Amino acid sequence: LGHEHVPDVPSTSSVLMAEGSFLRYQAPHTTIDSTMPEGEEKKLSKNELKKLAKQQEKANAKAAKKAGASAPPPAANNDTSGAQGGNNTQAKQQQPKQSNPVYRLANVPSTGTADTCTLKACLSSILNSAPLLPGGMADFLPFVHGPALLYGDAASQSPAAVAFGGNGIVKALSLAGTRNDEGAEGMTAAMDDWLEYERCELRPALSSGNATQISAALGKLETALEVHGGTSVVGSTPLTAADVVLTITLLHAEGALVNASPLIQAYANITASSPHYKAAKALASTLLPPPSFDPTDPSLLNASSAVFASAISAAFPSALSLDVEIKAFKCKDIKHGDYQCNAAMPLFQKLKAAGCLPEGVNSPQDVAKAIIDAVPSDNPVLCEMNVNGPGFIMSRIKREYLERGVNHIIKNGAPTKPKSAGRNDASGGGVVVVDFSSPNIAKEMHVGHLRSTIIGESVCRILSYVGHDVKRINHVGDWGTQFGMLIQYLKEEYPDFHGDIPNITDLTEFYKNAKMRFDESPEFKKISQLNVVKLQAGDEECRKIWQVLCDVSRKEFEKVYDRLDITVEECGESFYNDKIAPVIEEFDSRGLVSVEEGGAKCVFVPKYKVPLMLQKSDGGYGYDSTDMAAIKYRLDQMKASQIVYITDFTQGDHFQMVFAAAKKIGWVSEDSHRLDHIGFGTVQGEDGKRFKTRSGDTVRLVDLLDEAVSRMETSLKERATDGKAAVDDAEIHATASAMGYGAVKYFDLRRNPTSNYIFSYDRMLDTKGNTAIYLLYAHARLESIISKGKAEFGVDVDELIKAGKAKITLAHKSERNLGLHLEFFADAVEETLNDLFPYHICDFVYALSNAASEFVTQCKVLGSPEMESRLLLCRATAISMRQCFDLLGIRHVYRI
Repeated sequence: LGHEHVPDVPSTSSVLMAEGSFLRYQAPHTTIDSTMPEGEEKKLSKNELKKLAKQQEKANAKAAKKAGASAPPPAANNDTSGAQGGNNTQAKQQQPKQSNPVYRLANVPSTGTADTCTLKACLSSILNSAPLLPGGMADFLPFVHGPALLYGDAASQSPAAVAFGGNGIVKALSLAGTRNDEGAEGMTAAMDDWLEYERCELRPALSSGNATQISAALGKLETALEVHGGTSVVGSTPLTAADVVLTITLLHAEGALVNASPLIQAYANITASSPHYKAAKALASTLLPPPSFDPTDPSLLNASSAVFASAISAAFPSALSLDVEIKAFKCKDIKHGDYQCNAAMPLFQKLKAAGCLPEGVNSPQDVAKAIIDAVPSDNPVLCEMNVNGPGFIMSRIKREYLERGVNHIIKNGAPTKPKSAGRNDASGGGVVVVDFSSPNIAKEMHVGHLRSTIIGESVCRILSYVGHDVKRINHVGDWGTQFGMLIQYLKEEYPDFHGDIPNITDLTEFYKNAKMRFDESPEFKKISQLNVVKLQAGDEECRKIWQVLCDVSRKEFEKVYDRLDITVEECGESFYNDKIAPVIEEFDSRGLVSVEEGGAKCVFVPKYKVPLMLQKSDGGYGYDSTDMAAIKYRLDQMKASQIVYITDFTQGDHFQMVFAAAKKIGWVSEDSHRLDHIGFGTVQGEDGKRFKTRSGDTVRLVDLLDEAVSRMETSLKERATDGKAAVDDAEIHATASAMGYGAVKYFDLRRNPTSNYIFSYDRMLDTKGNTAIYLLYAHARLESIISKGKAEFGVDVDELIKAGKAKITLAHKSERNLGLHLEFFADAVEETLNDLFPYHICDFVYALSNAASEFVTQCKVLGSPEMESRLLLCRATAISMRQCFDLLGIRHVYRI
């Protein structure tokens, strides 16, 4: 022993060793009274002893029916003599035979993400073909506070503990399993030495933050890697037990690889890029214990899942070990229930296969009933549970739980954010770069830029809302060969541009004319090509003309951004021009550059036959070069933990290759970075083809947006003339602008961005159905009811809130239904964070509006005995709708 202090253990234990070694500990069969002196057993009555004996006889008889006995788990010490004294052979004979022996990982921290110990165990499990199942909490090991490896029958309630601590578990699984890769060894003395180095030197050095200690620890590691070719510290085969332990520590210790040598970075990347590591992380997610109920978490999905998980664990303690998904699901049809649990059917099958169905449980319906019976009636979340069909458990959220949530909206003046908001991890708090809009200099924005701009703005708002530091990057096309012809054309058309800045009002026409000259005149073409070289070399005149073109273009872009309330920071292709050469050099120094025929420098990535071209054969740079320099800068200089690119779907493969190259060179860690590409579909005309003007030209985005406002303004003026509008003439244009621009945005955002859609003013401006116009009218109606309550009945909801007298009750079924829909908000935001598709927010606010419409139709608000509560419910709904409008980038209006 002697590695670290281990608390005293009950006298019923057998052999205990510290991390890096093994433990075999059999749960005692006698009951220990925790209030009595350590080691002293509670004396049982004769009746209790008889009862225990009968239980043991039944267990032995049942075990005897199963086929065969399992071999004991490989461990440093399998001798259990002395555990309870007496004849050890006799003790073994009394043990029931086991079947279906499995390894289980117990005491996995319930943090929502796998810790390093768990990842070490999972990767070792994958590499050594030693499957792991969840082991729950090993309460019989009070002295073990981290993950522990258990061994025994799949349904056993008293498995043997084999090892604890990440390194000890890796060692045990390496000895227990079989490596399938050629030349790999399970466990050697040299590997054991490196496990001790990781625990005693590397881990303490990295956690200390002391540069000298870290340098010394990494120096020893680098020396070993140099000897063995960089793939392993103990030989030529990668991912040995030693490598598993070392690389997972390096990958998960904050800042460990930032200043490490390229050799160590490449070594860690062998694990990070391995499919085994990806499989290990997937396995780890299945071993995490089900979440316990958290009253501060606004997620109805999490609350329901926690209640069901607790009930399943109580009714069927072996469920976790049988790898059954314990999770609630939102009911598709709210008539049948709010949330459902589908675990009964797979749990029944696995209990049956393991031969451990409890007495009286003969069908999935019986399992479902047992789960329902195990849900305490005083649980704060669920009620009205029943079995539907072959074993689905349907349930309702308790009225009191919903009331608590909607009253929080009133109290806080905002819907409750998801639990992940504000965390400094992948869920929130980190730096996120969102690359969107990205028009080209000297070209006006057209309908093709609509989707990137609208989707990007909404994604930025949603990420900011949950606490991310969002960098809104406009990667404009301000560099490239086209500028040679544009510079020459401006010289010819505006020879006095030095003193008189040209007023280029139609960029599209300017670009077309320059392109025509380029195609028709060989002399113009030749001069244009020379201009490109001069521009890239920093020629003063060319740079000045280039700057003029950029300034004119920005003014045109701002017209669109102002209309759509877009905030973006320009950082175009030219910004990365001087950063490309160092990137190529870095790839080359790592041996990742392939020089193709003609001299082009390329990087091949997995799954793609065509490489990324970092440098063309003529020495020039293209999109691949710029995007690799950009991602390097965003990761290194901007410290981005997540980067989101929003372009049309045709660029999907390009960005996947960029991501793969960044991972290949080690810039990206799957554990600390997230790279996303949202590839959107095409905006089509009524003919199903790309949306264009009747003459076949691309539609200018400014014209398209203004047409929506013009139509909305006409509609409002007609309603005002008919006495159906609550806005006066002075408000009509501002209201029409909010509604017209909002209609265009929502028509795009409400669908999956990967799909194409037909652009239709009639459909997007419709006052009925899933449109922004319908939602804005619904919001205005709620505010109108609130205003009438104050003006006609003297009920001022703002005063009620200030005085602390605001209280909402949900007695009527339509009130409850609206309260339920309000409480779906946190889950809608979480779902959006998973795929970054804003349509989840659209679905939420549309369903909420429908529930609100039903509520004001079915429940009398003004003049009713429940008026105060119902006016407050209107306010809570309006508050939540405004939050959604803000996330979608839509201006709300109080009167229409």
